[in-house]
Amino acid sequence: MHKILILGAGRIGTSMAALLQGTGEYQVTIGDVNPAALAAFDVPGVQTRAVDSTDAHALAEAMKGQGAVVGAGPFAVNVHIADAARTYGLDYYDVTEDVAVTNRVRHLAQGASTAFVPQCGLAPGVISIVAHDLASQFDSLRELRLRVGALPKYPANGLGYNLTWSTEGLINEYLNPCDVIMDSHRVAVPPMEGLEHFAINGVEYEAFTTSGGVGSLCETYEGQVETLTYKTIRFPGHCAAMRLILEDLNLKSRRGLLKEILEGAIPQTRQDVVVVFVTATGFQKGRLMQTSFARSISGQMVGEREFSAIELTTAAAACAVIDLKNSNHLPQTGFVRQEDVSLPAFLANRFGKVYA
Repeated sequence: MHKILILGAGRIGTSMAALLQGTGEYQVTIGDVNPAALAAFDVPGVQTRAVDSTDAHALAEAMKGQGAVVGAGPFAVNVHIADAARTYGLDYYDVTEDVAVTNRVRHLAQGASTAFVPQCGLAPGVISIVAHDLASQFDSLRELRLRVGALPKYPANGLGYNLTWSTEGLINEYLNPCDVIMDSHRVAVPPMEGLEHFAINGVEYEAFTTSGGVGSLCETYEGQVETLTYKTIRFPGHCAAMRLILEDLNLKSRRGLLKEILEGAIPQTRQDVVVVFVTATGFQKGRLMQTSFARSISGQMVGEREFSAIELTTAAAACAVIDLKNSNHLPQTGFVRQEDVSLPAFLANRFGKVYA
């Protein structure tokens, strides 16, 4: 029985708890600083406890007897969780897209006797696993194009968007610098640039640069690929509308107010779809070739629980990585990249098969 502590009783933490507990092979405890979140928690068999993830003593108490911990709350608290995981000898996982947090986790992982596996979600996460697998099929790489979007099935406002996950994470993506590779060198470019349009199965989309989704791929592939870009997929018109809000109204400099406005004006939805589109171009046996991985995933029932698309794709990805580490398919100590995860093993996993 694997004992695991999930810190954050929001949508992703709750979804992970349900998936892991449902196997009968994990003993899950979920912690949160918010009493209302714990009161609303509804996964049978999972223990709950009040935990302030910024309090070193509270973390120490919560981690007693646990084998692993998952940071599933706001990205800023993950540095405290990772610090405690190193101190008390737990495997560490998170679903963050924040670059600074991941850099801190990388530092903590040096010489660790346990595994530190950040960015176990959709993007970064699955997108990195897929990109690495496609890249491995080429003798030399020219381009890796990574495109991901969590979208409402029925857009009904000027942004063509509903909130489907963390508002803080969304703002981070839209405002922080973006890692890319250009001319074989890793560089940072502004967010919400490089607007492009394309269609998948007759549905029109746009995509633009956002921060964090590329994970550690730019570090891995610098000097090995001419161009690597990550962009977020939205419905046409979203980028222009958000630029008005961020630039013309200058809300990019008032993140707290921006969050308040977005959460007050844009409803959440559970009727969503996740679009994943990765393309690799390069040479195979002297010929210029291209191969792609495309998925469109909707919410669905797992057991007796209904998951939205973003809940399912993010939680299942993280649970698959945890499963693969526990079955010795991943390095057991130190910093583990998402690129270290085998795509065939991931897709064959009981959680990863969501993407199969």
